Amino acid sequence: MNVMKMMKQAQTMQKDMERVQAALALKRVEFSSGGGMVTATAAGDGSIVGIKIDPRVIVPSDKELLEDMVLAAVDGAIKKSRELAAADMQKVTAGLSMPGLF
Repeated sequence: MNVMKMMKQAQTMQKDMERVQAALALKRVEFSSGGGMVTATAAGDGSIVGIKIDPRVIVPSDKELLEDMVLAAVDGAIKKSRELAAADMQKVTAGLSMPGLF
């Protein structure tokens, strides 16, 4: 493979990756815990953009349970966000033949 072709391919891939990253920031995934009592929403870039807590689960004497549910929901949302990002990035990098880069 000639160097110019590889450079053009790399430039195209970089532009595609930037486009995908911008699109990921607009996508949302949700993960719920506690039977839907706590839901975390993450953007495709991994940032947490929302938390919903059912008022019935707010019991001052059992704050540890609520903390556990929030943690589980946030963790699940971040994992789903990473999976979404990996799948979208795979579409950009699939089929490219760039020895030593992947």
